[in-house]
Amino acid sequence: MRRYIYLISPSKIDGKIFYKNLDRVFKTKKVKFFQLRLKKISDKKVIQISKKIKKITKKNNVKFLINDKPLIAKKINADGCHIGQKDLDIKKSREILGKNKIIGITCHNSKKLALKAKRCGADYVAFGSFFKSSTKITTFKANLAILRWAIKKINMPSVAIGGINSSNYKKILANGAKFIACSSFVWNNKKLDPVSAIKKFK
Repeated sequence: MRRYIYLISPSKIDGKIFYKNLDRVFKTKKVKFFQLRLKKISDKKVIQISKKIKKITKKNNVKFLINDKPLIAKKINADGCHIGQKDLDIKKSREILGKNKIIGITCHNSKKLALKAKRCGADYVAFGSFFKSSTKITTFKANLAILRWAIKKINMPSVAIGGINSSNYKKILANGAKFIACSSFVWNNKKLDPVSAIKKFK
């Protein structure tokens, strides 16, 4: 099974340097999905940023997902959206986006939520947090066993999220995750630029 990086945006996007770095990161061919995750900014601003990112994802054959906002995903014709447990449910998101778009859902550390996601037609499930994350407060702690369970019981791609870096990602992959999600290790790394950071994942 081939494994890929599911890259999540930094929490703030400022200036042209981000778009240049994003293009350079995608050119490594290690990233399969890119999720735009911006909180506390207007939908108008999210749309402006999304349009710029979409050009870069399309050029590099990377799937572009919008976090939380299926209406924006539809408006800019993104590849899909990622929703949390407190966002619009899968059914409503599917009505907005249609059957051919990708919808992923956060399932924290819950087998019950993952089974429900499969029943409702999600395309992938995301489990975490596996390690302490600097991107968001770790409310739910997931263990590696849930990745092994997911392969046997739900047979759909699983994304592992939460504090994943070049030192700990191999154990995540060894236990069955199809994708490793990362953000801080790439965008907020004090020792490595984004391209060097992404290349650390073999």
